[in-house]
Amino acid sequence: MIKRDCEANRKLNTEIYHTELAVVGGGLSGVCTAITAARKGVKVVLVQDRPVLGGNSSSEVRLWILGATSHLGNNNRWSREGGVVDELLVENMYRNREGNPLIFDAILLDKVKAEPNITLLLNTAVYEVRKLTDDSIGAVKGFCSQNSTDYIVHAPLFCDASGDGIVGFLSGAAFRMGAESKEEFGEKFAPTEEYGQLLGHSLYFYSKDTGRPVKFKAPDFAMDVSKEIPRFRSFNAKEYGCKLWWLEYGGRMDTVYDTEKIKWELWKVVYGAWDYIKNSGEFPEAENMTLEWVGTIPGKRESRRFEGDYMLRQQDIVEQRTHEDAVAYGGWSIDLHPADGVFSEKPGCNQWHAKGIYQIPYRCLYSRNIKNLFLAGRIISATHVAFASTRVMATAAYIGQAVGMAAYIAGTKGAVENKFVKTKREQSYANHGGAAEDMTEDKETGHTVVTEIYHKGYLNPRDILEKGFITDLQHELLKSGQHIPELVLHDDTDLVQQGSLTVSSTFALGCLSADFVLPLDISVAQMLPLQEGKLPAITFDLEAKNDTVLDVELRISGKTGNFTPDVSLEKFAVAVKKGRETVRVAFSAHIKERAYAFIILHKNRDVELYRSSLRVTGILSTFNLVNKAVSNYGKQVPPEDIGMDEFEFWCPQRRPGGHNVAMKIDPPLHPFGKEHIKTGVYRPTTTPNAWVADLNDAEPCVKISWEKPREISRIELFFDTDYDHPMESVLMGHPESVMPFCVRNYKILDDKGEVVFEKTGNYQTINRVDLKTTIITRELTITMEHPSRDVPAALFAVRCYR
Repeated sequence: MIKRDCEANRKLNTEIYHTELAVVGGGLSGVCTAITAARKGVKVVLVQDRPVLGGNSSSEVRLWILGATSHLGNNNRWSREGGVVDELLVENMYRNREGNPLIFDAILLDKVKAEPNITLLLNTAVYEVRKLTDDSIGAVKGFCSQNSTDYIVHAPLFCDASGDGIVGFLSGAAFRMGAESKEEFGEKFAPTEEYGQLLGHSLYFYSKDTGRPVKFKAPDFAMDVSKEIPRFRSFNAKEYGCKLWWLEYGGRMDTVYDTEKIKWELWKVVYGAWDYIKNSGEFPEAENMTLEWVGTIPGKRESRRFEGDYMLRQQDIVEQRTHEDAVAYGGWSIDLHPADGVFSEKPGCNQWHAKGIYQIPYRCLYSRNIKNLFLAGRIISATHVAFASTRVMATAAYIGQAVGMAAYIAGTKGAVENKFVKTKREQSYANHGGAAEDMTEDKETGHTVVTEIYHKGYLNPRDILEKGFITDLQHELLKSGQHIPELVLHDDTDLVQQGSLTVSSTFALGCLSADFVLPLDISVAQMLPLQEGKLPAITFDLEAKNDTVLDVELRISGKTGNFTPDVSLEKFAVAVKKGRETVRVAFSAHIKERAYAFIILHKNRDVELYRSSLRVTGILSTFNLVNKAVSNYGKQVPPEDIGMDEFEFWCPQRRPGGHNVAMKIDPPLHPFGKEHIKTGVYRPTTTPNAWVADLNDAEPCVKISWEKPREISRIELFFDTDYDHPMESVLMGHPESVMPFCVRNYKILDDKGEVVFEKTGNYQTINRVDLKTTIITRELTITMEHPSRDVPAALFAVRCYR
């Protein structure tokens, strides 16, 4: 029998946590914040108000994760976000390439629960913030309805990744809601009042074919979409889930306090849409279909945005401005939606792309007036227009990783600055005590809690910038796999930097074999990595149905590091006779700096062009494609007065398509040298940045040698999991579970030829090998197997540490 206190003394159960970083919000951003910090030794409490993690990417909402890759519909090559979010997406591809949202839920839970430094509180809604001072937070309080428990979480640092910014709001952090005027930041794309100042919510549904007729009787609250939805004819029996992202509403309402009202309106639309599909008689193919799932919480796009020391703006995105404190990047379009959503006569979105990815500065990731509050996810310091790009989940997650690493820097650098206080803080953390003067009593619960002394061993977020530790933060992020445009890792602790490299072979780009022909019904560009100087001659084979003229063009990007071919260097009109023909083009142009060039073969329906089955890291073909999902119609032609650029889109095709153009290159290119293993860039940028073995090399290997024996306890390898593939997490299927460029099997041997580590079946980008015992060796040899007969082994980097 369970005895309870008398009625007069009844209180909710209360649990108190003392941690180093409190992360409120378990969406993808909060998850990546927590994992990043925890892996660096930071104690984290992750508070999530839902029963699962993932936020809009979870099974509760079911939106696919995207960022700079933009459905492979823009010119941002090799731009998928790195670090933890990359690990999650690659893991999801391996376990769940079909895009089942329930499996993705389990993957996120798995990854969080695997971290011993994370305490996870699910179903816990934060509703109170306790201040230490007017400008700092001491604790947050949340309630879990599932176990009737109040949780009080004390920490020196807090991260608000909650979407609506509950911690920032309750703490008094400066915030905005709605759009800025054109005049405030000089943003030409700032929306008019008629277009609206907020993006609304969306709510999705899933359907399935049962194999037999299914009837549907709509609930009474269902809407007659044929009368109330201007775009009702866009409904069809094939699209479902987040492909119906345009089922949006609420931009004219308060997107925090009116969320439940907005949800009900969206339920009316969803059930009305299904009623129209099932019962209008216009969709006989829906006879056997049933409504399998309807979302119960809407996916939110926009509510509060908080002010940091800098507000990202349209010009930062379009002009790709550089920032000394850059810690992340974005690349989604500036994607504004009409505030009236599904009830608007206007198109459901208004996407305008930049020519490349853009930097996100650290100053946007903390509150300007609450000194120990980080901002992550969609609430970061950005204008409404810039937010339209930064709000998407992969970008939000990438920002979270920067915050998680910043919390680590705040702890380690704060400890160095105040060793005595840090020691007292650690003692206090261990036993909820220390000196008596460091203790107070929580009068509400009667529990003893640690106060100010616990906080003094930490820097506040702004201190990292003001005390000159931003380089340390960038350094740690780069080490973790977080690519930051224009930054290169220089790691003096990496023993590989002190060693010499030898390799068994190196791939020379002299021939992409002619294996089959495809029609030249879309203009194709073969991207080639070139050094400064004269271009090689290019020879390619084709089949012509008739005598014709083939237009060939050489282009580069006007900005180093971009992949928008907006500068034409040379054009040729090549006469081609009917039948098979070999065409040789000798360019006279000179390349001024290392960059990718685009050898363009313009569309010609009389021509079939030979393609290659060979796929190589950092070598890619692109096409002048249309991708309506991201407002790509082959060419972006914006109105003159919105501050966006005009340019063409040249995008890859998804596998199994997207083959390289068969060609011979004379003289061969040599962009895959062993020196790339040391460069500190782990993806293609202006060059492949990878060592690639010759495909005929039976046992590709890299050897690292030192003059004196070295102690090694940890080895890190960076493989190619195709940063160009978007890896949408739900709904969309993918052609493979392991990226074709990824080395699956490898061994690491010491100077005696003994295997110190062996891996089979690898599929992840970063392999961190913690050796069971430290080895002492003059050499390390990494032997690899080619991923397949058409893909040579590639390695971006290897790092070794004591």
